[in-house]
Amino acid sequence: MTRSIFVNLPVADLPRSRAFYEALGFTHNPQFSDDTAACMVWSESISVMLLTHAKWRSFTSRPLPAPGSSEVMLAINCDSKHAVDMMNDAAATWGGTADINPKQDLGFMYNRNLADPDGHVWEALWMDPAAIPSSQ
Repeated sequence: MTRSIFVNLPVADLPRSRAFYEALGFTHNPQFSDDTAACMVWSESISVMLLTHAKWRSFTSRPLPAPGSSEVMLAINCDSKHAVDMMNDAAATWGGTADINPKQDLGFMYNRNLADPDGHVWEALWMDPAAIPSSQ
């Protein structure tokens, strides 16, 4: 069995959040979706479960994250610097916030941070491991 990760995120408006994630390049998996949850696939091993607040509360009694807070920063790799830029642009166009932190270009790694409409933070990054400077 392949190991995989399902990131669960509470969202205020499920259709808006689904459209946002589709604009970023995620694909919708209807097999694990209904009117309370949408499964959005990034890769064969990474999926994001968008959950209405009511659905979220059926899994935990812990409080929802406060607006504007950052409980985690989820980093996902992209195929190129251009793909990182396109994801950041899509975030701004589809109701999220682009460049919530300064972009970083280290030559071998390039990243930009964005927030979805509910404030969940993502780091879109591109990295060339062969170009990482040696520690010598």
